[in-house]
Amino acid sequence: MVIVAAAIMCKDKKVFIAKRPEGKSLAHHWEFPGGKQEKGESLQQTLQRELKEELGINVDVGDFFMRSVYEYEFGQIDMNCFWVQLREGEVVEPKEHEEVAWVRFCDLEKYCFAPADIPVVDKLKTLNVL
Repeated sequence: MVIVAAAIMCKDKKVFIAKRPEGKSLAHHWEFPGGKQEKGESLQQTLQRELKEELGINVDVGDFFMRSVYEYEFGQIDMNCFWVQLREGEVVEPKEHEEVAWVRFCDLEKYCFAPADIPVVDKLKTLNVL
């Protein structure tokens, strides 16, 4: 099982999503950004490292939001989602994604998400925070 951390990052009543690039597994699917936990890292440290590497941003990791476990053909993913705050003055600079977007809460269902991310979208739709 691969353990990953994912960010639920909100700004101006929108949530941040990223599209996986051509050549990677689940290419062209949208996801909540993050990545694989490395040995010795907490999930919060994983998220900070991955967002710095993939998006060039520094963030403050907040509360745990939810967990989603999904069995792909290439293996099982244990995705742990956290609320994340973009630090003041930080600008997102995508380095590994095909596309990124700040999306209104009510528009999330219009995007084709990776299967492990779908339960997160479903839970976000039940909240009235965005």
